[in-house]
Amino acid sequence: MESQNYIELKKLEIYQLSRQLSTIAWRLFCRFDFLDKKHIGDQFLRSVDSVGANIAEGYGRFHYLDKVRFYYNARASHFEAFTHWLELLLEREKISKEEFDTISSKASILQIKLNNFITITTKKGRESHDKPS
Repeated sequence: MESQNYIELKKLEIYQLSRQLSTIAWRLFCRFDFLDKKHIGDQFLRSVDSVGANIAEGYGRFHYLDKVRFYYNARASHFEAFTHWLELLLEREKISKEEFDTISSKASILQIKLNNFITITTKKGRESHDKPS
């Protein structure tokens, strides 16, 4: 019997947002030439995809500390992708300012929601761990 509080991974908002950003990153990557793909595109794509992958892996873990560890990894990949690589793509004129703003807006929403998700997961995990048997 499933818990009433269980949400499927694909219905989890942070996962949906991470997948949307991965789709956008893939479309950008596909239009880069070989050199851009090799030097910047690959790193950008890997870090963006890593956000969703770490959310998925954490969500599949049982213990809250395991979950949170992967959510922290997702947050670090988010920072790498959208603070470092995305800014370099704009700086090197590989994406337009409009594309940058659109992606940054979605990424900011994901960052807030991911931080909240980490906080909630930690709080609920501690509460259930501290309950007397």
